[in-house]
Amino acid sequence: MLTPPAALLSLLFASGEPLTKKQASTILECTVGDLTKAISVLHESLSGTGLALLETEEDIELRTAPEAADIVKKLRESELSRDLGKAGLETLAVIAYQNGATRGEVDWVRGVNSSTSVRSLQMRGLIEGKEDETDRRRIRYRITTEALAHLGISNIEHLPRFAELSKDAAEIVAASEAAAVTENPT
Repeated sequence: MLTPPAALLSLLFASGEPLTKKQASTILECTVGDLTKAISVLHESLSGTGLALLETEEDIELRTAPEAADIVKKLRESELSRDLGKAGLETLAVIAYQNGATRGEVDWVRGVNSSTSVRSLQMRGLIEGKEDETDRRRIRYRITTEALAHLGISNIEHLPRFAELSKDAAEIVAASEAAAVTENPT
């Protein structure tokens, strides 16, 4: 059986994001006082390990320690220095020329699963995802200002043949949606 600090460490590692103290206490089935003790012990045990426990009044989070910033920076730079590759460029093009697209739309245009390309573009800050206004279950991706800078343009409309290709893309998407409705009337 894990000690409370070890259980808390596992929980924070698995979550990958901040947890509220209330949520952690509930999951670990402990009192707020026991959680406070576990946080204190974990904080001390992480000293010098390259990890740190960040704590606000309401939240706790496991992060890399400030002393590890240079090493982590090298890792991120090596990941981001790799070429976007054909799949990444295709994905970026679909999102750009449609002036925003869901992953399903990107998959349909490319004919393959694009989740890895979407993740890579998000990590690089070239696209961002927001809730789709027409279907809140989906995420609609748009290119960022960082992507515009990467492409050497100041406005999405400065992409080569943007007006023509975005119009064609919109027509294709509309036609496929209309065909889907005709095939599967509700």
